[in-house]
Amino acid sequence: MTRLIVAIGWLYVVVLMSATQDGWLAAAGTLVFYGLLPLGIVLYLLGAPARARRRRAAEQAPPGPPSGDG
Repeated sequence: MTRLIVAIGWLYVVVLMSATQDGWLAAAGTLVFYGLLPLGIVLYLLGAPARARRRRAAEQAPPGPPSGDG
């Protein structure tokens, strides 16, 4: 939950930074290279332990009946 609040705050700051740029290309570059790209990398790296826990839990769970969609 704290990561989500920090991510929203960081995106708010980056959007304000990009709003002060002179051109739309500079604003888009600021948004992507200061906001979306670094935030995506950080959230992916910080989510690795949770993904590993889910994978281990799925491997240890007994196989259930197949879900018959068709």
